[in-house]
Amino acid sequence: MSTTERLVQTGRTHTTGGRDGAARSSDGRLAVALSRPGTPGTGTNPEQLLAAGWSASFLDALQIAAVERGVRLPPGAAIDAEVHLYRDEDASFLRARLHVSLPDVLRPLAQVLVRAAHETCPYSKATRGNVDVAITVA
Repeated sequence: MSTTERLVQTGRTHTTGGRDGAARSSDGRLAVALSRPGTPGTGTNPEQLLAAGWSASFLDALQIAAVERGVRLPPGAAIDAEVHLYRDEDASFLRARLHVSLPDVLRPLAQVLVRAAHETCPYSKATRGNVDVAITVA
């Protein structure tokens, strides 16, 4: 642990039943039913949860990148995230697409902010080299 490192958050969940189960956080703020993709269940799935977490974290990284450059993100800044689960004969794997919308931000600046966010976002770092990621700027 470095002298500047500090713990910011620990997410704790208890999950039962796998993709046909339920997950809840230790603080009770998250409680979700889980359903396999393509089944008639009413629950969410791990890919949707990853997409939600990644896009929220990426938007925060965009905000930090903007502040560092002395600009403001527009109120309508948003990310549409897709996390795709694939299977082949040997294994399962993920691919992701992040569609970034920064209304009223000139495209060259938007691209600089997105590149910086992708370098610093913890989810982007965690998946780098493991998940095929495509990022588009609207």
